[in-house]
Amino acid sequence: MQPRTVLAVLAELAPAAAERILDVTRGSQPMVWLEIAEKAPREKTVERLAALDALHREERILHRGWGFLAGRAEIEGKPRKIRLPLLSQPVRLERSLLGYRVVPAGDVEVTPLVADPELAAAFEDAPGLATPGWLEAIGSGAWLRSVADATGFTVGEMIGPKGRIPAEGLVLVAAPALFVVRDVFGGGLADSLRSWAGRDLSATALAAVYGESGTGASDTGATGSDHLPVLSPLPLTGPQERVVIRARSEPVTVVSGPPGSGKSHTVVAAALEVVDRGGSVLVATQSPHAAEVLAGLLARYPGSTPVLFGDAGGRAGLEAELAAGADQGVEAGVIRSGRARVKAAHAAVRGRSSEIVSALDIERAAATLPEHQPRLPELSADVPGAFTDALDRIRALLAVEPGTGWWSRRRARSARRKAFRLLGAAESVPEEIVSEALAAATAQRAAAHLAATGGTDLTTRWAALHDAERELRELVGQAMRDGARSAERWSRDARRAAGALAAALRAGRNRRRELLARMEAAPLVRALPLWIGTVADVEDLLPPEPGLFDLVVIDEASHVDQIRAAPVLARARRALIVGDPRQLRFVSFVSDVDVTQVLEAHDCDERLDVRRVSTYDLATSAAPVTWLAEHHRSVPHLIDFPARRFYGGRVSVMTRTPLADATDAIDVLHIPDATLVKGVNKAEVAAALATVERLAAAGHRGIGVISPFRAQAEALEAALLKALPVERIEELRLRVGTVHAFQGSEADAVVVSLALLDGDSPSRRRFVTDPQLFNVMVTRARRKLVVLTSLTGPPGLLGDYLRHAEVPREFGPGAEPSGWAADLAAELKRLDVDVRPGYSVGPWTIDLCVGDVGVLCAVHQDGTGTHLERQGALHRAGWHLTEAFPSRWHGDVRRAALEIAVLAEGRRGAGLVRRVR
Repeated sequence: MQPRTVLAVLAELAPAAAERILDVTRGSQPMVWLEIAEKAPREKTVERLAALDALHREERILHRGWGFLAGRAEIEGKPRKIRLPLLSQPVRLERSLLGYRVVPAGDVEVTPLVADPELAAAFEDAPGLATPGWLEAIGSGAWLRSVADATGFTVGEMIGPKGRIPAEGLVLVAAPALFVVRDVFGGGLADSLRSWAGRDLSATALAAVYGESGTGASDTGATGSDHLPVLSPLPLTGPQERVVIRARSEPVTVVSGPPGSGKSHTVVAAALEVVDRGGSVLVATQSPHAAEVLAGLLARYPGSTPVLFGDAGGRAGLEAELAAGADQGVEAGVIRSGRARVKAAHAAVRGRSSEIVSALDIERAAATLPEHQPRLPELSADVPGAFTDALDRIRALLAVEPGTGWWSRRRARSARRKAFRLLGAAESVPEEIVSEALAAATAQRAAAHLAATGGTDLTTRWAALHDAERELRELVGQAMRDGARSAERWSRDARRAAGALAAALRAGRNRRRELLARMEAAPLVRALPLWIGTVADVEDLLPPEPGLFDLVVIDEASHVDQIRAAPVLARARRALIVGDPRQLRFVSFVSDVDVTQVLEAHDCDERLDVRRVSTYDLATSAAPVTWLAEHHRSVPHLIDFPARRFYGGRVSVMTRTPLADATDAIDVLHIPDATLVKGVNKAEVAAALATVERLAAAGHRGIGVISPFRAQAEALEAALLKALPVERIEELRLRVGTVHAFQGSEADAVVVSLALLDGDSPSRRRFVTDPQLFNVMVTRARRKLVVLTSLTGPPGLLGDYLRHAEVPREFGPGAEPSGWAADLAAELKRLDVDVRPGYSVGPWTIDLCVGDVGVLCAVHQDGTGTHLERQGALHRAGWHLTEAFPSRWHGDVRRAALEIAVLAEGRRGAGLVRRVR
């Protein structure tokens, strides 16, 4: 589909304008007048607001307003209550000795009722706006009156916070106040989408996602370099590396995986890689909190400082850095030196790996000697040269490959003739016999080498390799940081643009929109190549320039509809789409009738069904999906049921250990004689309070309280606010909300209040057992989940889950070992050591699991490369591994078992000491 057609369809289906919130106290939301805008007294109403803010710290619901329209007005023929701030800002409350400090946590913004963006920007550009003492300064009253007049309402006199608000008509209350904003709606996109339709978007990610064939790789992308290894400051799995490689040049890269599979980790690695290769990246998230989480994750690794351009409270450091002016940048010589150190460190890693591979090759070859032993006399007679010192030279000659030219083919034939002369084999000896003789000779030599050197013990070599890999990651990170701050990036135009950006970030939201739209974008994104904001902020604030960024990342794309995603995709050349269709999807308010009529009018297919096709769904029709199967977050009991029920067993649980397997992480509390009043199960509310205290006493910090239903969530919130002071809420890092509010979040322990009764309607029960909602609900906890239920024997999904919760599922025994591994397992059992053969951790199998020690009895059957990959993955997962090859003990299984038993006992003792501490 042509981008012009796509945008025309989306424009017709887009909401024309945002919903107007005229009463910030609706639904009994609290509002507290302040004497001073920067301070709040320690009184009951303020304490409640502070606690409420702490319970919803990820949502930034607390705002401060200066000047309010108050009273009643007729809207579309109906009288409406009005409590509307003319100027507002997200804030936090920080405790002080005598009260609370009101601390900014986002942008100052003029009410959206001022429809003219230029006028709103001019209002926000007023000197000293929203600074301490501003409301008492000369001219502030006139400013408030001007804004009130610009809203289109007829406003009467200006009063103080203690003045009488009339029953009819509006007054202007010239006072600061704290209030709560629960739901934030984005602006209308219809006009914006129509304006995009007039631009050339053929080389953008938008065209690629909708199947326009003209899209190519970015000019700064590393086209043709997919074979180059991934060097990242982050440790990566194989699938994660493949995502990074795809994001270098593919027009569309799609990533999916279950909760805890490292999707955000992969996004950070891909972003750093693209920036390091000279490109620019825009990361678009669902919420300001998600943007700040990704920025925090990026801050843990070296690289470019991200620009948080939206309503984000965490960009103060960048603002200060830009305001101070950029330095001259890192000189080319320093960057070259850093690259040279990376190259040397990479060579050291390859060298360490090569040493281990050589040792494993020898061990693997020696292990085959018993197979060849009966035929050694016959093979040495038929192919005598294979058993001489010329073996290595013979192998080298046979390894010469014929090329495409006549000379290379001649050279290969010559090498082969020389090899056969050295082998001393008669012409009648079949080639299969020659190959067998070479293998037998290699095995014999390997066995002799091991006997002479005392066998294979790789303990020190593995430690050296892990140290070398860690050093390489650190050097790569330093080189990335220097490259992102190179003098080449900081041209005169870039410095000028950075100064303009500093001014824009300090401005109000409307003014920032105007400043960002005016500035020269190309040199700015070259100097500051990594930008993070919400999907809504992208279109609201960033310049509407097609292909401005090399790569755009849309996180939680299953939760993003096409209408909001289109302007984001238009701003980049390539796209990395990240999502999980088995979690909650976006909610569309477009009717089926409207969708059908618009698609038929434009002769478009079902890809533009904005009700049912998310941005993630759309991307999967344009590119293959890289699946991140490994789960790294929760203990097995917590992830086992979702892995089997919702993901069809495609999840590899990397958190498995014998101790974790036995951990009962799910408690089910049955609440008898419960009733439901106005959607609230009070018995479960009381049980939730008691459960929070019990979890807190057990040492849990970071506790989430969830319900599928809003009424129950609000009742839980009210009860927690009443029962716990704000200090306790902050100490416990307590959060409360609906399942939808917890999408994308996690907590150490989670309490779920189902708020269902046996006699509930089928629709109420279907809402809870929706697979996507249920999946999110039961996968938010890292260590502990407590389910509160008033049901007795529920059927279906709920019943299956409650039965699963009773006790951790026993994992079946692994495959029975054979040979040396079987002998070693039997000997360990004779020593009363608990042994688990064939123990699986994610996609890997440990030959023998002895406590938390993984014993590898042979080289991995798929080769030395896979052996190295398994070692690295299990080492990062926290396993202590030891190779127990028979050569290490000259085949003495009893001595091997004794050493392993001592090692496991030492590890167990150290673990007990750590737990006691």
